[in-house]
Amino acid sequence: MVSRKPFDRIDSCRLEKVTKKYGDRFAVKNLNLEIQGGELLILIGRSGSGKTTALRMINRLIEPDSGSISVNGIDVREFDPILLRRNIGYVIQNIGLLPHLRVSENIGLILKLESWKEEKIRERVKYLLNLVSLPPQIFMERYPHELSGGQQQRVGLARAMAMDPPLFLMDEPFGALDPLLRSQLQDEFCKIKKELGRTIVFVTHDINEAFRLGDRIAVMNNAELVQVGTPEELIFSPANDLVAEIVDSKRKYRHIDALKVRDIMQPLEKRYILYPGMSAASALDYMVKVGLEVALVFWNPENTGRVYLNDVLNAVSSGKSLEEAAKPLPLFSPEISLLEALARLKAEGESMGLVLEADKPAGILFSDRVLENLI
Repeated sequence: MVSRKPFDRIDSCRLEKVTKKYGDRFAVKNLNLEIQGGELLILIGRSGSGKTTALRMINRLIEPDSGSISVNGIDVREFDPILLRRNIGYVIQNIGLLPHLRVSENIGLILKLESWKEEKIRERVKYLLNLVSLPPQIFMERYPHELSGGQQQRVGLARAMAMDPPLFLMDEPFGALDPLLRSQLQDEFCKIKKELGRTIVFVTHDINEAFRLGDRIAVMNNAELVQVGTPEELIFSPANDLVAEIVDSKRKYRHIDALKVRDIMQPLEKRYILYPGMSAASALDYMVKVGLEVALVFWNPENTGRVYLNDVLNAVSSGKSLEEAAKPLPLFSPEISLLEALARLKAEGESMGLVLEADKPAGILFSDRVLENLI
């Protein structure tokens, strides 16, 4: 058994004829799949299709009954399972933070086990918290129960990145979040992925999330791999009716020009709106208390914007007003053409816009929801 650090980078991860059964039921059946170094591969399928089992066999949380899994040509069974898992970032939906440890201790736990010095651990934790948009001065000493679901998910991601692993396994990490927070985390995750340049296997049941994040998508059904390819390949050349149904390719030629913003906008929860007269300090206290990482600043249609928690923190530090900290946000009427709204979002490099009805916030338009109507 190899006792050294398993790998510093990923050239490929290969699953060959991998099978796992529970009793008479196949969880995964004869799976052949290659994950290319540096790509984000999505595993998608209905509940019970085998996607999570396949994911968990890569880091040996589940052992296959037959077949082999290799990284860079070396069978993972050659590695000590503990060392293997420390070399692979693992992020799940329910996060699994230790409730009796502070955020800094949760993130730095593996580093401590690896005998890092306290000061080095603290600097690494600060870096990771900034990377996932959680100001260290606010969150390092908090306990998990003092965090919102989105904040806990960010801490879980930071913990998975602690050892700077070359491979990440992610099992529906954003699945339990509301649409606005989920969209924000997806945007930030795309930036983190680009910065880190790591290989990622990502499980989801949401085709919009798959199209938004994935370089390639592997569709599973009844424990078997049905098709793997780019989003375009799945849309235009689905292997069977199941894949066509999942990507909804039959709606490709729907009369998109007849759709309006109203048809696809998402409801906006009032807790996301900061109103006139609120100081930056008050907004910071409110966002931390309610567990918001992003909020909408709304005075009137001419003075509307979006702020992230770090923006508000910086405003407090620099003496700026909440209005000065807000970044402009595209505004739409619910009655305008969806194609017109999509063109504007693309031109302005935005992923979301605020929908106003009678000059009041009525909803949010996400660009990835527009994609749903184009496929």
